[in-house]
Order: sequence, then structure tokens, then C-alpha cells
Amino acid sequence: MKVEEADPKGLVREAYAIEGITPGECRSILLDWALGLPGGTNIPDALRALLAHYGPGAEEHPMTGVMTEGLTPPDTPRRRGGRAARVGA
Repeated sequence: MKVEEADPKGLVREAYAIEGITPGECRSILLDWALGLPGGTNIPDALRALLAHYGPGAEEHPMTGVMTEGLTPPDTPRRRGGRAARVGA
């Protein structure tokens, strides 16, 4: 995927240009970025393309960390409650 396809509005590009940007601001920008992508866009592929383009040399930038976190799969939810929780094991 090309960078232009992965970041059609240039939000990620602009985030890397902002000096002193915080991780919280990067998360907000990344959410706006994800919501603005065309339907059917593979978000992990887009994140990988952006990290490959912007990440080298910017390993300490908050946006690099936020995008890397975005590629981490969520923890598997564990079942809570039910009979075993009420009665005890």
C-alpha cells in the first residue's frame, strides 16, 4: 500500500511535523485518521505502510509508538461471572 493511500488526508504526516506533540494528541489524530479512511481499507496494512515510511529515524516520536500499539492485537477477553464465580471453585 502506498503512503498516499494509507494517509489520504495527510493527518499522520502532519502529526510527525508537530513539535512537542503528546501521545494523547497522537491517539486523537490516529482515531481521526482511522475514521476518515475509505470503507474497506485494511487498517493494519495502512499502519504498516505508514510505519515503514515515517518510522525509520523517528523511533522516539509519539506517533510511532501509538501506531505500533495500534498493530498490537487486544488481549483475549476472559469469561467473568457465571455459576463458577457465584458458587466458588
